[in-house]
Amino acid sequence: MDRKRVGVVGAGVSGLAACKHALDKGFSPVVFEADDTIGGVWAHTLQSTRLQAPTTSFRFSDLAWPASVTATYPGHGEVMEYLRLYACEFDLLKCIKFSSQVLGVEYFGATEEEIMEWKHWSGDDGKAFRAGKDGGWSLKVKDLKIGTVEVFQVDFLILCIGRHSGTPNIPEFPVNKGPEFFKGKILHSMDYSYMDNAAEFVKGKSVTIIGSGKSAFDIAAEVAKVNGAAQPCTMIYRTKHWRVDKFSMWGVNLNYFYLNRISQLFVHKPGEGFLHYMLASALSPLRWAITKVIETYLKQRIPLQKHGMVPDYSFSFAMSSCLIAMLPKGFYDRVDDGSIILKKSKRFSFCSDGINLEDGNESIKSDIIILATGFRGDQKLRDIFTANWCRNIVAGSSDTSVPLYRECIHPRIPQLAIVGYSESLTDIYVSERVANWVIHFLAGGFQMPSVRRMEESVAEWTKYKNLYNGKYFRRSCISTVNIWFNDLLCQDIGCNPRRKEGFLAEWFQPYGPADYAGLF
Repeated sequence: MDRKRVGVVGAGVSGLAACKHALDKGFSPVVFEADDTIGGVWAHTLQSTRLQAPTTSFRFSDLAWPASVTATYPGHGEVMEYLRLYACEFDLLKCIKFSSQVLGVEYFGATEEEIMEWKHWSGDDGKAFRAGKDGGWSLKVKDLKIGTVEVFQVDFLILCIGRHSGTPNIPEFPVNKGPEFFKGKILHSMDYSYMDNAAEFVKGKSVTIIGSGKSAFDIAAEVAKVNGAAQPCTMIYRTKHWRVDKFSMWGVNLNYFYLNRISQLFVHKPGEGFLHYMLASALSPLRWAITKVIETYLKQRIPLQKHGMVPDYSFSFAMSSCLIAMLPKGFYDRVDDGSIILKKSKRFSFCSDGINLEDGNESIKSDIIILATGFRGDQKLRDIFTANWCRNIVAGSSDTSVPLYRECIHPRIPQLAIVGYSESLTDIYVSERVANWVIHFLAGGFQMPSVRRMEESVAEWTKYKNLYNGKYFRRSCISTVNIWFNDLLCQDIGCNPRRKEGFLAEWFQPYGPADYAGLF
């Protein structure tokens, strides 16, 4: 079989997995990475950042963590060492072009009008490559070291560009109330995470952080550690989220409640049959009861009520929407000693010396304002395409989830996969499974269904995300149906989806990456 040219954009977790599985199948992938190192977001993150899940959940299927790593939630330095170990173990570095920024990609071989008429993906009975026909992707790549631009062509392109980096989400403000009126320093959390001297930058300064996501908590904890109560850090939030100090309850890992096969029966699933529908409906009161027990435990363990930080949504919703994150160590101790001040406000505006909270007519004087307001992953995805027709359809619309079949293939964009866009409680889990599936497809292991059937499947998953992700549906979180999703991938490639040994283990033990080692 003539091995086609496979290109991968990004050498983060998803890109490394795609590269490794491509090599396993005899391909010679070329990985384009703008940075000078592997790791993606892990290469540039806050000093205090640690894993949000145990090492048993955050790992590649075919490489365990070294025995020297004893922490349940290692820090980012140890995570980077693990990723380097993976790259070296499977000889991936030879495939990576570092300091190579992909400026744009464009499909060649068929016009937009022709592609939209295809009844099968790629116009050739759902195969990865168009047999006997010219078709592929052209990549314009800039060498960041010497400044030259070169064009590469590949037969299949895998985008592993992530969604939590690159294009910051900057809020819009009314006229005369924007950041241009602030005389201090304003930066996004992304810029803060790239600083080598962040502690010196904030030392002795009045720092205000906007946001309530993981990065907002982490930055607040770092600033509080530097300045203490003498110069308290203010964190302004709009929405309260569930934050935990460990992923267990009375010593029982929460995976036993959400990430084993029996837990899949408690929720409605995309494309489920009548029996599954009836079971999920009948078991919903039990799911509610489990959620209430967990919430009660967390309220007793963490001073959420004391500080007015109990979320307005259920813990179960947080799990299904990927809104769970780990608290920085000692966070509420810092709140108690006055090092961190929490302020809730739906709206705010800038003034010359800080921020005005429009909810309570309160002003907060600031020297530095850090916008921990997330990223625009959908815009980042659109921007990599040169052709407008790809930009217009790749990320869907604002009221739909990103339309990807099996969370990686757009039904109308040929010879391309997007790996790492969908989320789970550990993104490495879903990313590696998807990368494995894509490469098996490239090797001729199976064919795509018709475009119509792919779009019907996308609609089924969109319905699920609207139901269980609510207003966060565009995060494409599949955490509480991860096993159901993996079952579909296994069925496609023709391997047994039941990965445990024994009935009790199959139904009650949590599933994780290691269960999918050696699928081929």
